[in-house]
Amino acid sequence: MSRIAALAAGTAVIALVAGTLYVTLPRGGDDVFADCRAGQIAGGSDTIGGDFTLVNSAGQSVTSKDVITKPSLVYFGYTFCPDVCPIDNARNAEAVDILEERGEEVTPVFITIDPERDTPEVMGAYAANMHERMIGLSGSPEQIKAASQAYRTYYKAQDTGDDYYLVDHSTFTYLVLPERGFVDYFRNDLSADQVADRVGCFVEKL
Repeated sequence: MSRIAALAAGTAVIALVAGTLYVTLPRGGDDVFADCRAGQIAGGSDTIGGDFTLVNSAGQSVTSKDVITKPSLVYFGYTFCPDVCPIDNARNAEAVDILEERGEEVTPVFITIDPERDTPEVMGAYAANMHERMIGLSGSPEQIKAASQAYRTYYKAQDTGDDYYLVDHSTFTYLVLPERGFVDYFRNDLSADQVADRVGCFVEKL
């Protein structure tokens, strides 16, 4: 059984709100990755992503330059998420393994949007359980908000009055390259093989 199937079998299905990236920018021009993109980003890919400062599992402050040292699959979610986050992270981890078999090293990165519960230690343990190379990042509410805004993600905690609240959030995975930044995004309906194929296209053009 695949990593994704194993997680999906044991999770409850609770609907979460997913954001939308509208695709309108024409292809071509001087975009070396044009052939790799399945969609186009409204306003251009340079309108998504950017520098961030967060906290790693050891409690150390790290910047995006510290984290994005190899092609990376970046996902925003939270560890208490009952369904989509573990499935998406497992899909990303499986894609990373497929790419490694092809000789391409890609780093999975998981950024929490629930810093109140997701301490650096919690993020580190969750990430290590997902993949030996996954980087789990937390931070202050202000740091998380800044990183989320940079990547145009959406999140909103449900006000349940207890510690078991859910967080509505967008579910895109972002491909980020060192020195180049964000180059593409993947919806959560893509398989690990599909993500690996599209990531591989970008990596081969580096």
